Amino acid sequence: MKSKAKKKYNILVSNDDGIDAPGIYVLVQELRKIGDVVVVAPDKQQSAVGHAITMNFPLRAKEVKKDGAFFGYAVEGTPADSVKLAVKALLKKKPDLVVSGVNHGANTAISIIYSGTVSAATEGTILGIPSMAVSLTTYGPPDFRYAAKFARKLAQLVLKKGLPEGTLLNVNVPAVAEKEIKGVRVTRQARAVWNDTFDVRRDPTNKEYYWLTGNLQDDDEGPEFDQSCVRDNYVSVTPIHYDLTDYKLLGMMEQWDVDSLH
Repeated sequence: MKSKAKKKYNILVSNDDGIDAPGIYVLVQELRKIGDVVVVAPDKQQSAVGHAITMNFPLRAKEVKKDGAFFGYAVEGTPADSVKLAVKALLKKKPDLVVSGVNHGANTAISIIYSGTVSAATEGTILGIPSMAVSLTTYGPPDFRYAAKFARKLAQLVLKKGLPEGTLLNVNVPAVAEKEIKGVRVTRQARAVWNDTFDVRRDPTNKEYYWLTGNLQDDDEGPEFDQSCVRDNYVSVTPIHYDLTDYKLLGMMEQWDVDSLH
C-alpha cells in the first residue's frame, strides 16, 4: 500500500525592513524546509508605517532573484500593500500561510500598532490566511538564525492547528544566544507606551526641523506580558486580532440612550 504524499505548503513571506533585509533571507531559508516560499515585500525600508495602503499612486512590482534563482517581488509600497497585491494579483494560488519577518527590532506593547511587520501579517489575516509576525528584539547587530528556526517550527504548528478567524500570532524573540533562551510563553500585549519627544535641529541651510526620539515607558511586570517576557529571555507568542471594539464599554453604552441625541 502506497503512503500518502506529504502536502507541499505554499507560504508567502513579507516584512517591513525591505526585500533585501537579512532577516527575510534567513527566514526564507528555514521556511523552504517545509514548503514552497514566495517573497512579496517592500522594495525599501517601511518600518512604523502601520497598516497604510497605497490608493492614489500606482503600485509597481519587480521580480527579484537571489542566488541565481527567483526569490520574489519587490513592491513600491507598504507591507500591507505587498501582501494584498500578492494574494489578489501576483500569486497563482492563495497561500496556506503568511509569515512576516524576521523584523530587526521588537514589536511588543504599543509598537504593535505602528509595526509594518505586524500589519503585513494582519493583512494576511484579513484575507482569510493564517498569519504570523516574527521579530528579533534588538536594534544592534542581529543574529536571525534562532528566530527563523523558531518561526519555522511555529509555522508547522499553525499549519497543523490553524488559527481562529481574524486572529494572528505576534512573535518576539529575545536577541540572546540560543542556549540563553529559557523557553516559550503565550502572552498578552503589554500596556507600555512610548514617551515621545521631538529634538529641534537645523539642517545645513539653517532651517529648523524635528526628529522624533523617546523611550518606552514600561511598568508592566509578570510573565503574562510580551515586553517583560522577552526581557526575561523567553520567546513571546501573542495572539492578536484586528477587531478593535471595546466590548465592555459597548455593553455599558447600551444604557446611554444615545438614540435620544438624534
